[in-house]
Order: sequence, then C-alpha cells, then structure tokens
Amino acid sequence: MAISMIPSQTLNMMSRSGSFKCRTMSPLNSLIRTNSITSRTISCTASTITTSTDSTRLHLANLEKLLQKPSPAPIAQPPQTPIKGSDKSSDRASFLEKRVGIGLLEGLNLARIWPGEGAAAAAAEEMSPRHLVRLQRLLSMTQEHSPRNHLGSRWREYHGSNDWAGMLDPLDENLRREVVKYGELVQAAYQGFHSDPAMPEMAPPERHMALPDRSYRVTKSLYATSSIGLPKWVDDVAPDLEWMTQRSSWIGYVAVCDDRREIQRMGRRDIVIALRGTATCLEWAENLRAQQVPIADNGDNDGNVQAGQLQPKVQTGFLSLYKTRGAYVSSLAESVVEEVKGLMEQYKGETLSITVTGHSLGAALALLVADELSTCAPDVPPVAVFSFGGPRVGNEAFADRVGAKNVKVLRIVNNQDLITRVPGPLLSGELEQKLRSTRVAEEYWDYSHVGTEMKVETKMSPYLKPDADIACCHDLEAYLHLVDGFSSSECPFRPNAKRSLLKLLHEQGSNMKRLYIRKAKTLTLNLETERQAMFMSSCLPSPS
Repeated sequence: MAISMIPSQTLNMMSRSGSFKCRTMSPLNSLIRTNSITSRTISCTASTITTSTDSTRLHLANLEKLLQKPSPAPIAQPPQTPIKGSDKSSDRASFLEKRVGIGLLEGLNLARIWPGEGAAAAAAEEMSPRHLVRLQRLLSMTQEHSPRNHLGSRWREYHGSNDWAGMLDPLDENLRREVVKYGELVQAAYQGFHSDPAMPEMAPPERHMALPDRSYRVTKSLYATSSIGLPKWVDDVAPDLEWMTQRSSWIGYVAVCDDRREIQRMGRRDIVIALRGTATCLEWAENLRAQQVPIADNGDNDGNVQAGQLQPKVQTGFLSLYKTRGAYVSSLAESVVEEVKGLMEQYKGETLSITVTGHSLGAALALLVADELSTCAPDVPPVAVFSFGGPRVGNEAFADRVGAKNVKVLRIVNNQDLITRVPGPLLSGELEQKLRSTRVAEEYWDYSHVGTEMKVETKMSPYLKPDADIACCHDLEAYLHLVDGFSSSECPFRPNAKRSLLKLLHEQGSNMKRLYIRKAKTLTLNLETERQAMFMSSCLPSPS
C-alpha cells in the first residue's frame, strides 16, 4: 500500500540502482538538521522509503515551493517631502516657473565637460552655469547701464577742461557712462535717417524722434548737401534709388537737455549736436575727395596767416558737405550756428555746455561744427567733441587752430579700425617722410589728428574674433561694446560689463566667436523674436 503512493519516476530510479544517496545539507528535507551531519551520506533502502510516506510528501512539497520563486518586491520610493506651509506653495511654484531657464543651465553642469588643466580649465570656467546666466542677461533686450553718478562741480573735467588727464587709463566710470550716452545719441541719428531716407521735393518738415536718452529733446533737424552732381542718366537707370543719389540728406539733429533732474546731475544744461556716418552714394564720393583746401574763417579766408606759418586746410569732401546749401535746406554750417545761437539766447543766464558727437563721417563733420561754434558768438559755452571712428580732417595747422580755440576733442579710436588712418598715407615711415617733403604731400598726405585719443581694440573683447573684419572694427555698436567693457590697458575688458550683446550679435554675428554663437543659440530660444523687437525699438543699430 505504501509503495503505490510513490511516483512512478521514483520507482523506476530505485529499480535501476536499488538505493540513492541524499546530502544532509539539502534544504528540501526539513526533518534533518543541517548542523548535525556535515560530511557523511546516508544510504536509504527501498523498504525504508516505503515506511516514510509522510517524509516524502513533505520533501516534494518543499521542492514545489522552491521551484515556484516569488517575484521580487518593488523597491519602495522615498516619500516626497511636501513644502511646508500651504499658503506658500503657489508662490513657490511661480518662483520655479520664473527660474526654469536658470535652473536648466545650472542642471547642465557643463563645467565637467572639460578637464581642469591649462586652457581647458579656463574653458570649463567660462562655460560654468554662473557665466551662462551672465551671458543670458547680456543677450536680453532689457538694457542695463552703468550708474549715472552726480557730476556736480566736476562737470568741466568730464567735458574735457583738462583734456581728460588721468581719466582714460584706467577709464573713469562716470566718463565711460557719458561716452556711451553720446554714442547712443549718434545711433539715434542713424535711425532717423534710415526710417525716412528720401528727401522731399519741397522744404522738409521737422522730424519727430524718440531719443534713447529721454532727458534730451530734439529742436532742429540737420541736412548735409553734396556739391557733386551726377549725370542725368543715373536717375533714369535707377529711379527707385533716388534717395541714394540725392544731393541733400538728413544727417543729424540738435537736441537740448530738458530734464531738471538730469540738469542737476550733470551740473549744467547740455546742448548736443549728433551726426551720423556715411550712408549715400554722394557722401561716399565726397569721402574720396582727399585733396586739401583752405578753411574760411567767417569770410576772412585766414588772410591774416603770418609768413612761414602753414595755412589751416581740411579735406575737400568734408568741407563740401559742411558748407554746401541745398535746394530746399540751408547748409549744415548755417543750420547748426543758427539753432545753437537761438538756444543760447533762450537759456541765457543758465550754465550751458555744447557737445558735438559723431561717428565716421559724422566725426569729421563734428570737428568742423565745433571749430565754427567756438567763435560764433561772444561768451560761447565750453565746446567738446566726442567722436567715434573718425578719420583725419585737416593738416597740422588745422589741428593747432582747433586747439587754440579751446575746443576739447576726445577721439575714441579702435586700434584695428582703418578708417581712423585715412586720409593720409598707409605707407612705411621712410616713404611717408619722403612724401611729406613734396608739394603732393602738402595737398594730399599732410593730415593730422586733433585732440586726445582714447584707444580701444577689438582683440580686447572676449566675444569678438581677434581677426574681425573692417566692417566690425568700424561699426558703432562694436565701439560702444568696447568702451563699455574697457577698464584699463592692464585689464582690458571688465567682467561686469553692462551693455547688451543682442545688437552686436545681430550686426556682427559673423565676427563673434563660435563658442558664444553656440551659447547664444542655446540660451536664447526666442532670439529671432528679440531681433524683431530690436528693429521696432526707438533706436536702431547703425550700419557698418
């Protein structure tokens, strides 16, 4: 009876061998203690197995349990700690939404990409989340300017009474802010032209402009006229480009500070003449007329020049644009003198200053404007010129003449800007000396710069390529970028520069380092939208 309850597989095995061996360490046999027998085996006969039915059943039950392994229990996730204070949960969520961009950058931990040795360590530091957040701020449309401190009784120093001695290297923070302000006023002159380049057939009305510095109010539009006449067939060939071939073009404006707080901060009421650079074909043609001509002094034509002294002369094209009258507009010289005299009379008794600022061609015309304004009336306020990327204008006698009239000139010059070296020879020193001893040199090559030079360099910028092209080195926005970042010759670019990089990225994207182009694409997901918003702003960037 007992044998019938044993499975047939077991009986067949026993019929072949008659016996089987089992290890005492087997976990299937719960009746045998594993610590009682360690190495010996037990021989079991068939008769013994038949009398151990209960043990066999238990053995098979244990085997079935062992074969049916249970699935592992899921790993328990640690409970999330709720934000304490239910009244603060919504504020916390809003804060995280605002910080999502910065949190993403910090989560990247890009500093681990490069090893920490040598130049790679510098690259890792440059790509750290802290620097990426700063670059994101610089690529924002929200402008952040250096603080405007109270100038008070020192305003004459910032206006050049001491030729800016001790203020250029290292660059005085207040002077930096004033220089950038005047550069932005020149950018407004570019915007005023490009928003309406065509010259009306009748006398043009006064333009309404929104200046980047709201404390100034435009009082007069200025026009420059070329004395060069183009053949009639040019208009026939290109009728749609009439604004490019017109003789008179809008070139700038006169503005006056009208904000009481700003007047108190600056220590005086400032009158500004802002002039743009070359934009039309005839203006480019005037730039190429490098022959020098004598400059007239209120109709006197400098006839009182003593024997042996050089006669003050200036470039023919610059003087042409300054003195030539248009069909419906006065000359630039007449318009500026008339308007400034009216403002001097209007604000008679107040402390005034006259600031002339310009870029490229506008910088050259600014010298001619300042030269005439300095003697246009008795008791003329102090006159200063802030020029960006200006070419040479006249000979050494003209430079002496401007200095004798106490006109203060601060020339902001990019060392890599070729426009600041013309007109004049781009030759070796020995050949230049030979040319200067001839009459040809007197008429074409004897050019000298005027005033005090503040030198910047494209290579100083960590964002621009060191071998940037001529257009970038001469661009006004690049100038303002370099001035805003300049600290001193020992520390060329300050780490806390404020000026936005968005305009520079749009105008000179091909001249920016690829590293920052990639970073800009990563950081500014809506960069194209911001570019469109930049074009719709009140002050567009200047052309190269």
